[in-house]
Formats: sequence, C-alpha cells, structure tokens
Amino acid sequence: MGIETVRADEQLGAVDLCERAARTALDGAGIGADALDALVMVESRAPETLLSSEVTRLQDALGASRATSFTVGGLGCVSVTPALLAARGLLAADPDVRYVLAVHGSKPAAATRYRHPVTVNGDGGQALLLDRGPGRVRVLDLLQRTDGRYWDLFHVAYRDLPTEQWREECTDAGTYSFRLALETRSRFAALLEELLGRNGLGRADISGYVSHNLSAGSFTFTEESLDIALHPVCRENLRRYGHLGPNDVFLNLYTALERGEFAPGDRVVLLNASPVAAWSLVLVEVGPEVPGGSRGPGEGAR
Repeated sequence: MGIETVRADEQLGAVDLCERAARTALDGAGIGADALDALVMVESRAPETLLSSEVTRLQDALGASRATSFTVGGLGCVSVTPALLAARGLLAADPDVRYVLAVHGSKPAAATRYRHPVTVNGDGGQALLLDRGPGRVRVLDLLQRTDGRYWDLFHVAYRDLPTEQWREECTDAGTYSFRLALETRSRFAALLEELLGRNGLGRADISGYVSHNLSAGSFTFTEESLDIALHPVCRENLRRYGHLGPNDVFLNLYTALERGEFAPGDRVVLLNASPVAAWSLVLVEVGPEVPGGSRGPGEGAR
C-alpha cells in the first residue's frame, strides 16, 4: 500500500485541527483573523454533533467576526475544489472581499482508520489563505466533474450503532476496482486535455504533477493512465502521513515548494479523485517567496 505511519490524536477533533492550521497560516502571512472577509470550511465527514455549526464554532474560536462563513463538501477528497471555486467567486464578485481562508480538518469518519481496499486515513489540518495579490502559488484554472451513479460506493452505516462499530465500507468492490477505475482513467485524460487546451498550454509547459495520496498502486495507475510522472513527494507523504483527504494535494505541492523543487514561473497540475465519484484538476503557477509568509497551508496535526 505504501503507507508506513499515520498521524493520529484522538484528543483533537476536526475543528481543533482546523483552528491550529488556520492560526499557523494567518501567523505566517502576518494577518489577523479579524481581517478575514470569508471563512470556507470543507466539512468534516462525521461532525461531533448534529444540527450545530462547525464553521461558526471555528469562526468564534479564531475571532473572525467579520468573515462570511459557510461550509462546502460532499465530494470527499475533491471537496477542496469547491472551496477554491467558492473563494474565487467571492474574490471576483465583491471588490470589498480581500482575504478568504479555506480550511479543513481531516479525521476519519469511522473508528478504524483502514478503508478497505483503498488506504489508511491519518489526521491533519490545512488552511489556505487566498487573495488577489501576489502569492507563493497562483491558481490559474480548475475543473471539476462528478458522476452520481457512484454516490454510495463507499459509506459508513451509523444509525443505531455505537461509534466503535462504525466502518467505512465499499458496497461493490468490483465496481470500484474495475468500472470506476476505467472511468477515472478516461475522466482524468479528458480533463487534462481540456485544462491544458483552454489555457493554451501543452504538456511540455507543465513542470510537474501532484495527486491525492491513496496508495502506491493508485500512483502507478495515474501515471500509466496519463503517461506522466507524479512528483516523488506524493509517495513520500503517503508513506509518512497516509491519506489526508482533501488536504493531500496542497500538502504535496507545498512540500515540494519548501524543498525548492519548483521555481517561480513553473506550472503544476494537481489531480484529485474521490470514489463518490468526483474528479478535479487544478492548474497553479509558482510565484516568488512572499515576504512575511508563504501564503501556504498551515498544518495542524501532531
């Protein structure tokens, strides 16, 4: 599978991880929470309580009283893309919006961390500060597609069960291993062609590719399907952290950036997929270092 360790802390919930990551990102950028115009949370897969609001809990904990706050989600690992789409829409539609913080705390929904036959889930928090100004990473374009036929391919049956009996279950292993795999291959190929084409780019213009971290086999499948090489940090982070849901792709990107493995002007494609099923590609351009902070993801896992 390619996973040696995961980070786990049963004392920290998803909102705790969000708060830690948010504070790290804001401190790194030299911006107070009271300057945030919007707070977009990628919802947790299993909230601690029903009916209550995790995003306004986070808003209060941070002191982001001015921020328009809401959640996005429902697409598993791909849910980071709706967060980016929402942030882009806010920044484009309202000239008074300057700073948007997108945040997610990744905790497995079930008591066990193994998701058969796919991966092992770890804990992690991530926050992305988005604005119109120059940054370490510039989002150039993004595409997302979904297919509702797979809406229940993985689920956790939880009603009338104690939490220690919750399990992430694949309802049809054959569909996941064959039918969805073939569709993912064709979806990724079509999305990559569309993304490059509408930006006037060819494959030679792309400096690297990073993906979500599921298993060593999934990396090989993606590489062979698209005839690309994923950046080595994907396998390294999978080995160290396991699967961190929507946080994987930007963790991989910023790990490479911190090592100086991408230069200003480099374009990178971020590939993401979820068995619900959803697919997304994000095209980013690397910018120069930003004085006072990287404008990157703050991590909040121990």
